[in-house]
Amino acid sequence: MKKQIVRYLKHIFGTIFILSLIGVVIIISLNGSFEYGDNPESINLEKDGPYVFYETDSTLHVNYIRGNKVDGFYLDETEYSTSDEIAVNCYFPLDASSFDFTIHSEMITPKTTYADQEAILAISDIESGYKTFRDFLITNKVIDKNLDWIFGKGHLVLVGDFVDRGFSTTQVLWFIYKLEQAAKNQGGQVHFIIGNHELYNMQGKFKSASYKYYGVASILGKQHHELYNKNSFIGRWMASKNTLELINGHLFTHGGIHPDIQDYDISIDQVNQINRAHYDQSYFPKPKESVSQLILSNKNGICWYRGYFKDDLSQEEVEKGIDKFNAKAVVVGHTLQWSVKKLYNGKVFAIDVKHPKDYNNNWPGKSSEGLLIQEGKYFRILADGDMIEL
Repeated sequence: MKKQIVRYLKHIFGTIFILSLIGVVIIISLNGSFEYGDNPESINLEKDGPYVFYETDSTLHVNYIRGNKVDGFYLDETEYSTSDEIAVNCYFPLDASSFDFTIHSEMITPKTTYADQEAILAISDIESGYKTFRDFLITNKVIDKNLDWIFGKGHLVLVGDFVDRGFSTTQVLWFIYKLEQAAKNQGGQVHFIIGNHELYNMQGKFKSASYKYYGVASILGKQHHELYNKNSFIGRWMASKNTLELINGHLFTHGGIHPDIQDYDISIDQVNQINRAHYDQSYFPKPKESVSQLILSNKNGICWYRGYFKDDLSQEEVEKGIDKFNAKAVVVGHTLQWSVKKLYNGKVFAIDVKHPKDYNNNWPGKSSEGLLIQEGKYFRILADGDMIEL
């Protein structure tokens, strides 16, 4: 009887172990890793900001949050003219660091095509990880330890989804804003390509946002969707960006390019115009087929397409979308990879990897990667500065 009980228990525990192992494999395959060990600094709102809103078309209100949940919160609010150059500071509580920059009210829609043969460094899907993003750029000599631009006339391409799933959205967005100015002063370029999670935020969809920002909105006396709408400075700035750019012969977009786009007479400029016109609108497909339907689709659209990884595409089908815009290859994020990869005979570069988080740990441990295109060669670049030719 005892032997039967022992065998029975072994069978049960063996089954539980196998099911647990299968569960771990499934979760890791879908999400890249487990997250654990939350740092309480993630919800430290002292000095959080700036949060900048248009009071009128000619005035801006700059807000910083002060206080804590024990003693209460309050706002430091200052009004400026939109003609002012506004000196501000952004604080990062995890390591008590900060960076200074200047807000200019003028917003210029970026070009869609660049041809100068300078080096390109691309990274995607940072997902509100300021420290990870900052340290990767320092190690790979885009900026120095003082956060000054040292990449010369090079192109830093940010291929979407730099918001959500983390506690440093404010820091990441203002850091990109600062980098744009720093690069321009040195003859370089920062390209912030809009991904589906930037769209979520501009459209008031916050299923992937950290709960921290519900508290931030409440302290500001606003609803969550107002953090990035047309009355928000950072919202207007994001809404000026592109979803597709051609840089030195390479297309950059968050999701990908569906082969059917070859059937339409459309330019890169028009792709971006259609998307920008709908940035703040929840888009629901209509039965009638059109190029707008294809571009905006949350399955096959520029910001959403996963066909390179989920569909059984031929080499010819993949090349249709790339040839449409006379490009050498396309670089995409959106669909998680174990490492930066070259696919379809070098026509597709997939660069979405599981980056470390600012305020918690991952198991298995993850490390950032990006893509460097330089002198006709492609390199997988790592968080420690190593380069591996693809």
